[in-house]
Amino acid sequence: MKNIFFYDTKIGKIAIIDNGKEITNIEIAEDKYSDDFILLETELIKNAGKQLLDYLDGFRTTFDLPLNPNGTVFQKKVWNALCDIPYGETRSYKQVAEAVGNNKASRAIGMANNKNPIMIVIPCHRVIGSNGSLVGYAGGLDIKEKLIFLENKK
Repeated sequence: MKNIFFYDTKIGKIAIIDNGKEITNIEIAEDKYSDDFILLETELIKNAGKQLLDYLDGFRTTFDLPLNPNGTVFQKKVWNALCDIPYGETRSYKQVAEAVGNNKASRAIGMANNKNPIMIVIPCHRVIGSNGSLVGYAGGLDIKEKLIFLENKK
């Protein structure tokens, strides 16, 4: 069983999910979740919620949370590379592909970004088109734009 709790934030309602030891998901909350979750604000979820709210209020630039995103070996490699993008900076899909050692994997990088289960903490919003355009974000381009704007205000 996983624990889930919801937070109202500046970018909408966010669900944070843990497995009792690590955060497995941070996502835009859906209307329905299965009975596989226990509605419980664990200490871990509470800590993640506080860090997330601090980030959205401009008081935090990094996160210190145990993470366990579910994905393929390639996806996890991409997500690790995303965590190396500094706060307030962006990278193109091509630059991330180069960082994971596969120069021609830009499209696969985009697919891995789309499957990122831990939004913001694994900063897929920092990946943009090679021409600087904001393209692709599972949470919606309006949220991606808000997150990039927030990080560039510092």
